[in-house]
Amino acid sequence: MTTLIPRKPYTEDELARLYPQELELQLVQILLRHGERSPVSPRFQNAGLRPYWPYCNSARQITSVVMATTDWAKWDQLKYRRRLETFGMDDGPVIASGPNGEFDAICQPGELTDKGRETTLALGQRLRHLYVDQLRFMPRLIADSDMIYLRATPLPRALESVQQAFWGLYPPSARTADFPTPTIITRTPADETLYPNDGNCRRFAHISRAFAQRAAERWNDTEDMQYLSKLFSKWMPGNGKVAVDAHPRLSGIMDTINSTDAHGAETKLPKEFYDPKARAIIDKIGVEEWYAGYAESSEYRMLGIGALMGDISARIIGSVERNGNDGLIEIGGDDGDLGHGRGGETDIKFALSGCHDTTLAAILTSLGAFDGETWPPFTSHIAVELFRRKAWTAPSTAASRTSASDEQWKKQNDAKAQSWWQALFSGSAKNAVERSPPGAEGIARKSLTQLTDKQRQQLKEYYVRIRYNDKVMQVPGCKAAGKHLDGDTTFCTLEAFKAIVDKYVPKNWKHACASNVDAPSFPEKPEPAGYE
Repeated sequence: MTTLIPRKPYTEDELARLYPQELELQLVQILLRHGERSPVSPRFQNAGLRPYWPYCNSARQITSVVMATTDWAKWDQLKYRRRLETFGMDDGPVIASGPNGEFDAICQPGELTDKGRETTLALGQRLRHLYVDQLRFMPRLIADSDMIYLRATPLPRALESVQQAFWGLYPPSARTADFPTPTIITRTPADETLYPNDGNCRRFAHISRAFAQRAAERWNDTEDMQYLSKLFSKWMPGNGKVAVDAHPRLSGIMDTINSTDAHGAETKLPKEFYDPKARAIIDKIGVEEWYAGYAESSEYRMLGIGALMGDISARIIGSVERNGNDGLIEIGGDDGDLGHGRGGETDIKFALSGCHDTTLAAILTSLGAFDGETWPPFTSHIAVELFRRKAWTAPSTAASRTSASDEQWKKQNDAKAQSWWQALFSGSAKNAVERSPPGAEGIARKSLTQLTDKQRQQLKEYYVRIRYNDKVMQVPGCKAAGKHLDGDTTFCTLEAFKAIVDKYVPKNWKHACASNVDAPSFPEKPEPAGYE
C-alpha cells in the first residue's frame, strides 16, 4: 500500500515460461509511478506531524541553466541551495524547518524524496537486469538514446523518477563517453493524457465527481466508516466524522498515511493511523471511489485513460509497421531532424513514462485487469510487452541465452533490426527490413474495424502481454478461443488487444471533454471493461 517490496528476479525456469522460445520480444513500454514523496498537502499538524520534511537532499545541490552571455548559443549552469520561506508568528518571513530544526533538504509538498529517488533508481536497475542481463533484449552499452522513448507528466516528481529509472537502466558505465543529451517528452497540463486529467477535461471532471459522490453515499454510513471515525475523529476538524467527502477527504487521509509510512520516525502519525484493518478499509473504499468508473463506463474509460491507451496502442502498431509511429518521430535528433535518430536508429525498442498511481490503476482497470488489486504503491510499474512469433528455434533456457556470445545471439534474434549496435554485432545491415519514411501515415490510429484484410494481416503473429510489478495480468477479453497464444491466455493476440483498446480510444479527446457535459454520468447498463 505504500512502498513496493519488489519480488526477486525471475529464475531461469520462470524466464523460460514467461518468455516462450517461439516468441521474440520486439517492444517494451514501461509506465512507472513516481517514487516516494512528501504529502501533496500538509495535514494533521494537530497530531504532531510537522508540515516540512527534511528528506529532499537534492535541494542542497540544485542546478539551473543560465545564459552566460547575450549569445543564446552559449549557456552555463548555476548551482545553488534551496531553502523554503514561510510565515512566522507575526506574519514575518521565517525559514521553514524540519522536525529537528533542519533548514536544508526541506521538501516541497508532493516532492520526490531521497527514498523516492532510491526506489526509482532501483527500478531502473531491475529493468536492466531483466531486459539487458537476462533477456539481452537491450544492449549493454549505448552510444545514444535514440531507441528509447522517455516521457513524463508536468509534475517534477514524475520527471525526476523517469530520470532516476533511466540512470539505473543505463548508468554512465553503460554509456559511451560521447553519449549525447537524451530527449524527454513532456506536455503542457492542458494537453496531458499521461494521467486522468480532470483539471482540463470538463466532462471527465463531471462524471468522476458523480462516481466519487456515489462512493460517499455507499460508504459514509457504514460500519467500516464508523470504525475509521472511532480511530481518527479526535484529529479531524471539530472532531468530525471520517467520510469519503469529509475535510480532509478519505483519499487525503490515505495520502498522508502512505507518505508518512514510507519515511522516517520524525514524520510519523500516531499509531492509530497505521491500524491494519483501518488501512484495508481505506484502500478498499479509495479504489472504488477513484477507479470503479473505468470498470463500469466506456465514457469514463475514454475520457480518463483512452487517449493514453491510444498512444500505447499506436506505438505498438508503429513498431509493427516500422514507420516512426512507435515514438521515433518524437525523440528524433536536433531541430529539423525529427524522426531521424542521431545514431541511425530506425526503431524504438524501449519506452519509459513517468506517471502516477491514478495512471497505472486506470490502465489496468480499463483493461479489466485490476480486479482485487490494492492501491498502486510508490514506484509501481506496468510493462506492456509486444512479441512477434519467431521463424527460428531459440535456445530453450535463459542459461543458454547467457552463454551464447553477443554476436551469435544478435545474429539469431535481431535479423530485422537496423540500429547501429545491432549492425555492429551482426557484422552487416544487409538483412535489415525496409521501413516506411518516419511519420508515414499508417494504421496505428485507425480502429480495427476500419482496416482492410491486407492491413489486418500485418497484425498476425504478434502478441501483447501486460505485467504489473512483475506479475502477469489477465485481460478477460483475451481468454476466448483465437484471442491468445495457444496455451497461455495472458498473451493477447495483437488484433484482440487493439480491438479492446479501440473501444475507448477517443477520436478527439478535447472535443469529447467539452461535449455532453450535462448528460447523465452513469451508463444505462453496465459496460464491462476488458472486452471488444
